[in-house]
Amino acid sequence: MKHFLIVVDMQKDFVDGALGTKEAVVIVPAVVEKIRNFNGQIFATLDTHFENYLETAEGANLPVPHCIKGTDGWTLNKDVEAALAEKNCVFVEKPTFGAVDLPAKIKAAAGDEEFTMELIGLCTDICVISNALILKANFPEAKIFIDEKCCAGVTPEKHLAALETMSSCQILRN
Repeated sequence: MKHFLIVVDMQKDFVDGALGTKEAVVIVPAVVEKIRNFNGQIFATLDTHFENYLETAEGANLPVPHCIKGTDGWTLNKDVEAALAEKNCVFVEKPTFGAVDLPAKIKAAAGDEEFTMELIGLCTDICVISNALILKANFPEAKIFIDEKCCAGVTPEKHLAALETMSSCQILRN
């Protein structure tokens, strides 16, 4: 059986930058430990926007430029980046909340073997849940886990609400 870890958007702008929170900063050590101790294939998503971000539908609803490709805020948190550099990691850029090409990459990596997936990262109530639901829709029989200690939402309340929604969709809490 193969095991996949999906590290969602642990970029500077979400940790301590334009959209950072104290809760995001607090989970960094747990995320680093999870990455370093994980035995399997790791995928890391990168929220990726461009200079025209404010002209997009997302930018109209969240008018805070963030994760603009090539900027410091687009890069990974330095501790997370160092941990990922020690592992076999596939990076997946995504222009919106969910990485629609992630399921194909996971399917290719799994081949004919059964597999599990575990998600960690930011933000629980936006990008983590979006990716979890995309994966559940594509792999309804696979076990998908969420490590709540390695996630943070826009607010603590939204984090808990997203965890509850994922539980309703048979995504298991670690």
